[in-house]
Order: sequence, then C-alpha cells, then structure tokens
Amino acid sequence: MKLLVYSAKDFEIPFLNKANNNGHKVTYTKDALNAETAIQAVGHKAVSIFSGDDASSLVLEKLSDLGVRYISLRSAGYNNVHLKTAHKFGLKVANVPEYSPYSIAEHAVAQLQTLNRKIILADKQVHSYNFLQNNLMGFDLNGKTVGIVGTGKIGSVMTKIMHGFGCKILAHDLEPDYRLVQLYDVTYTSLDKLCEQSDIISLHIPLTQENYYLIGKQKLALMKPDVILINTARGALVETKELISALEKKAIGGYCTDVYEKEVGSFFKDNSTEGIKDELLKELLSFPNVLLTPHQGFITKEALTNIAEVTFENLNSWEKGKPCTNELGLETIHS
Repeated sequence: MKLLVYSAKDFEIPFLNKANNNGHKVTYTKDALNAETAIQAVGHKAVSIFSGDDASSLVLEKLSDLGVRYISLRSAGYNNVHLKTAHKFGLKVANVPEYSPYSIAEHAVAQLQTLNRKIILADKQVHSYNFLQNNLMGFDLNGKTVGIVGTGKIGSVMTKIMHGFGCKILAHDLEPDYRLVQLYDVTYTSLDKLCEQSDIISLHIPLTQENYYLIGKQKLALMKPDVILINTARGALVETKELISALEKKAIGGYCTDVYEKEVGSFFKDNSTEGIKDELLKELLSFPNVLLTPHQGFITKEALTNIAEVTFENLNSWEKGKPCTNELGLETIHS
C-alpha cells in the first residue's frame, strides 16, 4: 500500500527502508502531521506518525476524507491520537508498545549521572584548559533511595540498574510486579510516601487523563530539598510552572528530563537561529541544575530497528487482512 511517513527523521529513514524491504510504496516528509499538512496524505492509504504529530479529531476527519484508512504510530505513547474519532471514522490505529526499554532506562541513568557528577560543567572547563575541581561535587548512588513511578517494561529495567548501583528501591504502580520484589527487594508504597522518602525519583508511566500533572505543587512539596527528579516518560506528567517554582525556592535538587509538556513548536527542529517563543521552556533551561535532552531516549540502533520492524508488521497485518496484535481498540481509549 502507499504509505506517507510524517515527521521523518534522517537517522530513522534507513531503518524504515530496511524494515519495509520494498514491500510498500513509501513517501517521507519531514513535516509533522497537523490540520495544514494532512492534505499531503492524499492518495495514501496509510500514514505513519510520531508522538509529536497532531492526530486530533479535526485532523483525523481530514485524513479519513482523503482516503486514509490506517495509522501506524512509531511510538509507544498514543495520547496525541483521538482514538474515539479514529474509531468513528473507521481508521485503524496501532502503536509500537515496546521497542527497547533499555534505551529509555539507560538514558535516564545517563542523565542522572551527568547532572549528579557535573559532567557537562567539567567537560566545558577542561576544553577551556581549566582543570580545577571546584563546583564538581556529586554524591554516591550507592545506599540512596530511588523511587520508581511505574514498574512496567522500562521501570523494571530502571529498577534493575539502580539495584545494581546498590540503591534501595521504592516503587509505585497500580499493578505491583512481585517478581521485582523478589529479585531486587523492591518495596511498593503510596506515591506520597515515595515522594517523601526518595533521594531520586524516576517517572516511567504513560500519560493519561488521570495522571496529567501527576507531579504538581502538592507532590513537589513532599519531596526532599535535594531530590533529583527524572522524567523520560511524558512531559505533561510534570507541571512545569510548579516545577520552576520549586527550583526557584531550591525545594528540589535538580530535574533531568527528555520530554517537555509543550514540545510542539520547539522540539524536533533546529531553533538555534530564530530562538524559541516558549517563555516557560526558556525559564526551565535557565537553571544550572536542569538537564534537558531533545526527546532522544529512543535513539539507539536497537530501538530504531524494533520501531521500524513493528511499524511495518502492523501495516502488513492490515494489508493481508490479519489481526493486528498492536491495534488500539476501544478498551484503550482514554480520550
């Protein structure tokens, strides 16, 4: 079938081409899907989108009118897709539920240690031939209490890694994984207690209506003044305005994130010449104890291979009239 890939990145196209193996007629566009760019899908039976694309009701209606019947997400999260509307117009939607939990968890740990051990400052200093050790103090991870919010695929890997550092693990999840209790001596507890007792808190849950701004004023107030909060999940799990307030008051020790609540308009493009208009993001980036990366946690060879393969597996299933195991049915609707 004819497929239009929105938000196509140069680094992922070779992986997609290999997974396709000339099976489908694919067109790539760097443009994100939105109400204006939906017209590009004319003549295509399927589109593939990323987490930053707009698949709201209006856009989905336009795609349906243009003859699109299938949407294959190149991400696990699907909060950007209005699934009720998709089902209303007969659009089939599938995601990549898991591609490499290691890529995300390892990125979270890399961020933690980069901020903790002042790696960026140290690198900047030595490149200026400054080999002084001032302002480079961090702390041992060994013996610290780490709170893992969400112990699914990624959270489980994060738990394993932090246990390897010699950390005590607290966890919070609607469905506890008792295998982790046996393997890594994990203690499941309430989110409030996790916030109160943890030296490091790492978020590994999807974004839903129920947990939008899960970490806001109330939860931030419970945290230790030197806690490091890590978010490699979804930006809107953390209320940025309240986070900035906590950082200004030195009520938390630092924030590591690979995501941001309003990525559309700033992320996934080079703004180095024009700058950015998002004043909240500018303010967040002004803190020396904030480390933000551009939603790159999934960018490993292994993850991109899996994403590409599952993307085309979904399309192949639909084309052959076979059940698509990753199709997002009515039971997955949160919108």
